[in-house]
Amino acid sequence: MATAAYKVLGQSAVPATTNTDVYTVPASTETVISSITVANRTGSPVTYRIAIRPNGAVLANEHYIAYDVTVNGSDTTILTIGLTINAADVVTCFASAASLSIGVYGSEIA
Repeated sequence: MATAAYKVLGQSAVPATTNTDVYTVPASTETVISSITVANRTGSPVTYRIAIRPNGAVLANEHYIAYDVTVNGSDTTILTIGLTINAADVVTCFASAASLSIGVYGSEIA
């Protein structure tokens, strides 16, 4: 198996109160997510949620790796997680306001 270089897997300015798919693992690929960044572009605190949906499953409580976590105004949270996910798995994010930018970083293994 060949490993792609560390790269940006997905980025999104997440809309308010809407589950948004930020990254989906391509077919015949595994991905190692090394980090996820959550940047708050406003001065007010905002909460976020991050879920990993195996094989694109319908979002359920067991999929969350972060739930209603607060990121302060004009601040960034960096999650260093080293998480391996499989083909068709989806990283889904949610924000309480339309002021968060979320980035997913890692390597795809094909």
